[in-house]
Amino acid sequence: MTLRLYNTLTREKEIFKPIKGKAVKMYTCGPTVYDFAHIGNFRAYVCSDILKRYLKYSGYKVKHVMNITDVDDKTIKGANKEEISLKDFTRKYEKAFFDDIETLNIDRADYYPRATEHVKEMTEIIKKLLKNGIAYKSEDGIYFDISKFGDYGKLSHAKLEGLEAGKRVRQDQYEKEHAHDFALWKNYDSEDGDVFWETELGKGRPGWHIECSAMSMKCLGKHFDIHAGGIDLVFPHHENEIAQSEASTRKKFANYWVHNEHLLVNGQKMSKSLGNFWTLRDLLNKNFNPKAIRYLLLSAHYRMQLNFTEESVKAAENAVQRLNDFMIRLKEIRDNIKNEEMGKLIQKTKKEFEEAMDDDINISIALSHIFEFVKETNTLIMGGKIGKNDAKEIIKLMEGFDKVLGVLVEKDEKLSQDLKKLIDEREIARNEKNFAKADEIRNQLKEKGIVLEDTKEGVRWKSTNYT
Repeated sequence: MTLRLYNTLTREKEIFKPIKGKAVKMYTCGPTVYDFAHIGNFRAYVCSDILKRYLKYSGYKVKHVMNITDVDDKTIKGANKEEISLKDFTRKYEKAFFDDIETLNIDRADYYPRATEHVKEMTEIIKKLLKNGIAYKSEDGIYFDISKFGDYGKLSHAKLEGLEAGKRVRQDQYEKEHAHDFALWKNYDSEDGDVFWETELGKGRPGWHIECSAMSMKCLGKHFDIHAGGIDLVFPHHENEIAQSEASTRKKFANYWVHNEHLLVNGQKMSKSLGNFWTLRDLLNKNFNPKAIRYLLLSAHYRMQLNFTEESVKAAENAVQRLNDFMIRLKEIRDNIKNEEMGKLIQKTKKEFEEAMDDDINISIALSHIFEFVKETNTLIMGGKIGKNDAKEIIKLMEGFDKVLGVLVEKDEKLSQDLKKLIDEREIARNEKNFAKADEIRNQLKEKGIVLEDTKEGVRWKSTNYT
């Protein structure tokens, strides 16, 4: 089966065919570094991560670019409020972003261009648009005239006649009710403080939309394969990216537009007033495991809304624990028997996983096949029908899946001497039939993320801290 992706541009699933061979150029809209990213942001980043990982799993070589928006109305306002430089303000949240994606095991992009470092490229695009008569100067900046771009609205299907005549979008806010001509360049205003550039366009700063066009084309060229992001960015941001990019280059901007749906919290849109606005740090402070958070964010199809609740995180913890327990169980198999049917089951599961993922990255179906395989294999293990060579092949299969999922423990864990001592003390208490003390130590270990299982071969431990 061949990978098919739903293209927002055409409203259809299309066979994925890169511009050049097995090389894929992919751009993802990244963070605006004015605050800690919230879990809705991370759903978008995890969805893009799964897409990129599966492309690599399928043999493609991916060049991935994610921008850092470090100049816009929000960043300037934040820096002025704290009375520090824009660079000092944004780098603090940029670092937090990189810490967070590492915590969630999101593979790093190949390039993270900053908007502040690409103003020259932005001015060059704006100059071309002015020369082509598609942009015009006004008293407060330079604007893109969408009436002169015949394909405006082809991504979002927004109708030009349905927009408010003459209304300009002068702010960089993400949610807008209407958009007409949009700002490419903003002339200096005293509210910007010391944030400005002296350019051929005058003293000022770029608009938000032009930043992504400049950075994506600088890193990937004028025409590339995939542009990804949250569905909230389709209009006006991505619509405006297409307009200004194609109007300046006379070439198609991106072939495939991949957008993930909204994340809800307790069935509602995130809002600070509702008390359901969560950052990753908020969840870690609740002692939720980051791999469980990652699992939950990836577990639903990217084009379906995902309802994020504390209960669903706990269910995700159980799912990830089940997968990691399965791997531990496989590594403990020592029998030399050979199950002739195991190879067929492995190939069947691999095919089912890939068919689901090839169908527009249908991760929920792919996961169901994995867990059905885990269930069947566990039954065979309990019946003594799996040997160590079978186990090696199963581990290889699961590790292949995890190159996409990224939720398994990456290496065997070792207990600290303190934890070993507690386990030994509990064994002594059990042998002495001091069950109250044994239970007390078991609870102590559980609080430290170590769960004990008493088996006929002796006590076995497993960690719930699968980071």
